[in-house]
Amino acid sequence: QVQLVESGGGSVHAGGSLRLSCVASGNTFSSNCMAWFRQAPGKEREGIATINPNSGGTSYVDSVRGRFTISRDTAKNTVYLQMNSLKPEDTAMYYCAAARWYRGCPPYDQYNYWGQGTQVTVSS
Repeated sequence: QVQLVESGGGSVHAGGSLRLSCVASGNTFSSNCMAWFRQAPGKEREGIATINPNSGGTSYVDSVRGRFTISRDTAKNTVYLQMNSLKPEDTAMYYCAAARWYRGCPPYDQYNYWGQGTQVTVSS
């Protein structure tokens, strides 16, 4: 089992920045792929960034690439999402998620541990 707790959400103006944090406990953090998802009102939840626990490699969806950065601090069992140049369309509930690494990180739809979410609101 993995327990995840997000923090760092809030309200900012367009162009601003926020850094989300996700503290993990339970199963070995270092062996889990970690990801950030978001869900805007009336839309499906979408995966936006992942980080590989072994290589440290990252991946992003096009809508956030170049503006968001996912990182992890293994010593603190924490994964971060630095969000810069925020846009009103980034407004959503943001979730941290984890999945067991097995020959790589799984597709977004196979992440099976979730935090409770943290709200990000970007005003124009």
